[in-house]
Amino acid sequence: MARLWLVRHAAPLVAPGTCYGALDLAADITATRAAAQRLARELPPQARLVHSTLQRCELLAQSLKALRPDLTSKSDARLREMDFGDWEGRPWDAIARSDIDAWTAAFASYRPGHGENLSAVLARVAAALEDHCTGATQDVVWVTHAGVIRSVAWLMKHGASLIPRSEEWPTAAPGWGEWERIELG
Repeated sequence: MARLWLVRHAAPLVAPGTCYGALDLAADITATRAAAQRLARELPPQARLVHSTLQRCELLAQSLKALRPDLTSKSDARLREMDFGDWEGRPWDAIARSDIDAWTAAFASYRPGHGENLSAVLARVAAALEDHCTGATQDVVWVTHAGVIRSVAWLMKHGASLIPRSEEWPTAAPGWGEWERIELG
């Protein structure tokens, strides 16, 4: 049975407490290479590699491909992290509490920083799951972000029709440069 590997990029080079999602940050190169080495040993032959277009994921995908030339690879913008609009790059504690509360109250429809809402993220992740995983006969590897991995967890458990409230949203995600596997089919 094919599996979906959900791989989180290595730690980004950003100050702690900074809001970032679609902000195109580099990742720690040493940590990225170490993650690629660990993952290269674990992946089965001929897995299909798909990665976010943000550089922190592209770097991990390129490092992995250099170690495992048997992997096919392509980028997919649907695997990008949520876009926090004008919150991007700002310290979380500099964002008005009233804005955070508004997001929590209308979790799926609110557009943080006039960026992307969670419903849009879930729709694009659901479409990517359909395209990359439906009928898969070989393992699929997504090099992506915590928000996308949490979206997959939500979609696998609840489907695309149930809209999450903030208190229902999954909080678990792999650590930097780590992964989890899901059976497909």
